Amino acid sequence: MVRGKIQMKRIENATSRQVTFSKRRNGLLKKAYELSVLCDAEVAVIVFSQNGRLYEFSSSDMQKTINQYHKHAKGVQTNTTEVEQCIQQLKHESADMAKKIEILEASERRLLGHDLDSCSAQELNQISTQLDRSLRIVRERKAQLFVEQIERLKAKGRLLLEENVKLHTECGARPFQKPLIQKKGVGATSYNWMNSSQSSSSQTISKSDQVETRLFIGPPVMHSE
Repeated sequence: MVRGKIQMKRIENATSRQVTFSKRRNGLLKKAYELSVLCDAEVAVIVFSQNGRLYEFSSSDMQKTINQYHKHAKGVQTNTTEVEQCIQQLKHESADMAKKIEILEASERRLLGHDLDSCSAQELNQISTQLDRSLRIVRERKAQLFVEQIERLKAKGRLLLEENVKLHTECGARPFQKPLIQKKGVGATSYNWMNSSQSSSSQTISKSDQVETRLFIGPPVMHSE
């Protein structure tokens, strides 16, 4: 015979309710005992009947199990309180950070020349002073970068000159020299070795054979030297 499904609601008949309580209580205590033995678990069960009668089962000392439960519950409650306090603190920090960001964004807009209608004369003076100070810092940094770049270029130039002298020494040639420039004075002229070399080369070209550029139709004519 198949048992019907029992509805989960209060049993109205007192006798049936007492019989069901006794059966299920014994079954619950039996299951608790089996759980403690099979799984080596610490199990404690406390049941009060409708009349206030106590039924209990404990795999070890009941009071020890209850104390352990209170200790664990207190720790969980403490952790929950700490988590809530941490959450509240993070909310306050987030709100403060949002206010600071809003103030910084408003200051940035004013520095860019926006939203100046609501500024007083004192605030505008402060903005002007801040811009002047920022501009001065930027110019100083820019000048410093230029000086550092010039020093690097000078150092690179010295290294190149030293390398040039070294290569000329190894090849047995005359090292590269800067053009010699005479200062202008009374009856004196300025010249350099590049001008002298150019003049000498032009004289050599003038002494060479000249090329005939006239248009001539017919067989080629051989010129004798």
